[in-house]
Amino acid sequence: MRIFKFGGASVKDADGVRNVVNVLKTAGHENTLLVVSAMGKTTNAMEVVVKNYFENKNALAESIEVIVDYHNGILGDLFSTDQHPVYAQFNTLIEELTGFLAWNKSPKYSFVYDQVVSYGELISTTILSAYFNEVGLKNKWLDVRNFIKTDDKYRDAHVDWDTTQQKISEGVDRKSLNITQGFLGSDENNFTTTLGREGSDYTAAIFAYCLNADSVTIWKDVPGVLNADPRYFENPELLHQISYREAIELAFYGASVIHPKTLQPLQRKEIPLFVKSFINPDADGTVVSKGKGIVPDVPCFIMKKELVLIKLSSLDFSFIVEDNISEIFKLLADSRMKVDLIQNSAISFSVCVDNKFNQLDTLLKSLKSKFKVTHYEDVSLYTIRHFNEKAITSLQNGKDILLEQRTKETVQLVVK
Repeated sequence: MRIFKFGGASVKDADGVRNVVNVLKTAGHENTLLVVSAMGKTTNAMEVVVKNYFENKNALAESIEVIVDYHNGILGDLFSTDQHPVYAQFNTLIEELTGFLAWNKSPKYSFVYDQVVSYGELISTTILSAYFNEVGLKNKWLDVRNFIKTDDKYRDAHVDWDTTQQKISEGVDRKSLNITQGFLGSDENNFTTTLGREGSDYTAAIFAYCLNADSVTIWKDVPGVLNADPRYFENPELLHQISYREAIELAFYGASVIHPKTLQPLQRKEIPLFVKSFINPDADGTVVSKGKGIVPDVPCFIMKKELVLIKLSSLDFSFIVEDNISEIFKLLADSRMKVDLIQNSAISFSVCVDNKFNQLDTLLKSLKSKFKVTHYEDVSLYTIRHFNEKAITSLQNGKDILLEQRTKETVQLVVK
């Protein structure tokens, strides 16, 4: 069995949906499970709904209407009549969404976030499944929440592997074309959970692991894994082959093509991961598998934006030792900060973090009670794997370097 993952860019409009059909006709669709993201920027639009629910109830209905109009436009382009059953299915999902917002009593942002944002994937897969049936690609629509079971750490849930393995093994027909949602799961009370932004790649890996799949293919709008993000770097090169270890390193440092959690389950069963272009499905793309580190052997550039650099020093110039560092990391964990870089000396400690849960003010208040604190917001972290001096120089020109760190294979620069 094969697992295909299609992201939001591949299904952002009706032409994108039609192109997915062409990809399946080119690559084959027997014994295949599709993991599909929300259409286009729907997740962002759903986040606006959540924000308005908590902060601006007067704008709530309008923000939902934006989502309805966007998907109705795609439906109208794909189906010849608005009497098609998919319209009723779509309207039911919207009614479920508005119903939840009406009866929900929970004040917890992350809980509400997961219940609301999940409708992006439920809607996209409902539309794709109906269109596939319309053009003769018979398929089974699966609610991923019945298969991937997690804890209740909303917005960043952890998979219950034993239960998930059992449900996938028993519930997925390996001989069919299956369509399911990325990014989602459910807890023991059957409330929806999410696996973190960009978690659809991880969903594909979970199904591959539990089904002992032959391969996973992530279909992107780029030719494969590039050595740099073309949005920020000129003339990126295609990497033809990457080892699991190297791909995990790149993902850890923030390479956006592959989700950090995706690779571990694939590596455990040596399931190859292909990253290919949905624009040119016949091209080879990139394979992540057992073997050489990277081919060709070139520097790989990664940039993460909108981070926070925090520099700490002891109030009395005493050493920052194990007890202090343990306390710092507890505060970081309590604030749900994603740590991207650390550096310490005898009397100082620097950490670059992603303030994804907007807990910076709380964290700084706690730190300032124990340390002298300087912080810089909206910094960028550049990482170069397999660096050379030319690569470093190309990044340093014209930038204010706040921190630099080198290991044998990696250099990292925090810049303002």
